[in-house]
Amino acid sequence: MPHIRPVAHGSRLPLYDVAATRRIETEALAGRPNDALIRQAGLSVAQLAMAIAPHGPRVWVACGPGNNGADGLEAARHLQAWGKQVFVTTLVPGQPDDQATGRRLQQAVDAGVTWMPTPPDHVELCIDAILGLGCQARPLDGRLAAWIDRIHAQRQTVLSVDLPTGLHPETGCAAKGSVVADHTLCLLTLKPGLFTADGRDLCGRVWLDDLGTLSTEIDATNARLPTAWLTGEPRPGVRLHASHKGSYGDVGVVGGSRGMTGAALLAASAALHAGAGRVFVSLLDSQAPSVPFNQPELMLRPIDLLAIEHMAVVCGCGGGDQIADLLPKLLADSRALVLDADGLNAVATNPKLGALLRQRSDRSLATVITPHPLEAARLIGTSTQELQRNRLGAAQELAQRFLCTVVLKGSGTVISSPGEVPLINPTGNSRLASAGTGDVLAGMIGAGLAQGHGTTRAAADAVFRHGQVADEWPTRYALTASRLGSAAQARPSTPGFSAAL
Repeated sequence: MPHIRPVAHGSRLPLYDVAATRRIETEALAGRPNDALIRQAGLSVAQLAMAIAPHGPRVWVACGPGNNGADGLEAARHLQAWGKQVFVTTLVPGQPDDQATGRRLQQAVDAGVTWMPTPPDHVELCIDAILGLGCQARPLDGRLAAWIDRIHAQRQTVLSVDLPTGLHPETGCAAKGSVVADHTLCLLTLKPGLFTADGRDLCGRVWLDDLGTLSTEIDATNARLPTAWLTGEPRPGVRLHASHKGSYGDVGVVGGSRGMTGAALLAASAALHAGAGRVFVSLLDSQAPSVPFNQPELMLRPIDLLAIEHMAVVCGCGGGDQIADLLPKLLADSRALVLDADGLNAVATNPKLGALLRQRSDRSLATVITPHPLEAARLIGTSTQELQRNRLGAAQELAQRFLCTVVLKGSGTVISSPGEVPLINPTGNSRLASAGTGDVLAGMIGAGLAQGHGTTRAAADAVFRHGQVADEWPTRYALTASRLGSAAQARPSTPGFSAAL
């Protein structure tokens, strides 16, 4: 029987590309009838359809070729049997695309389903079973485009089977005019494209039925090694009663050139709220005040007085052109380093700095870089548009090029470290599209490094909490970077601790 579950933000789940999904499908069919998975999938689609639109009497199932369309036809037959009035369209006028689909269509019609050459009017639910894993090979034009226009024109609930039609399963890039779903039921596996780039805007609520074939664990032979993982919710840190500020490390923030001191102070404040024991700030603006007027806990120090060999340094926030002259020493001597913003721009334009960044790996020095897409494109030497076509691949390329952990920001932030399966973060929304939120994230990662976490964990935990605050933020209040930094605090398991926005 189908076992359908919603994909919760906090779940740590494996994501599989097309090739891996095909292998899993082949394994699952061994010794079973060829249509065994289609029968299971169709029942699963029908059950979810009943759950999300229980009172809608009319259902349109838009079926494409191959397994995706076959899943839709199976679902149509079940829904008709359960009392719905079901209408089916198939992609080629007057006939299905292949013989197997033709037989399945005839079974549906025999069960009372109505086949129509054009989409019906006034339905309460549309099941998008047009294109699945093979979507990248088919343009959205002609009759297919007309169907999608009809889906969007009608006021109905939309359930996509496996993927919204037009969404690339691996990159999350969407063709123009792709289906925008209210719900997406993934079958067999979750795909990376659901959670990054355009995927998060198109999929609506994501559900999974692995059809009884998968475990969330990697098997011993790595035959099912995922393409990526969803990050999962951070584990609460333990802050012992018998501890002190030195137990949680020091963060030094270097940045804040003239007119941009706010960026460095935001990063520093976020590091303090994220659990660092002490936070020092070296502002590059010589005319900056000697004490932050609203947060005296932050200690302002000249950079030559920072013990960077014993702390996690967050570098680049509001650094301007001045940061380039400081980078050689910071890259060479800081125990742990988060490189952001102008620090990344300096590396992109100076190959010697890039070499120093790579050399940190030889000395086992912890390094995280946090580019947004434009900064990442500069580092790789490509355009932002080209980079966004394959965010997962771009993050992995950057990790290998600079031998460090990469946080490629954006919708579905990607965290990639050399030799590790990358992570995709499911939290966050457009409230984070405002000035200073990236500085806050850099400070949070710095706090994780200061507390002794590895680079991947420090980055993934900070990215998750950063986005989680935006997801939970009351809609009636604006989310500014300063509010974000104070709310995205560490959540230790000390008795009596409570974290309030």
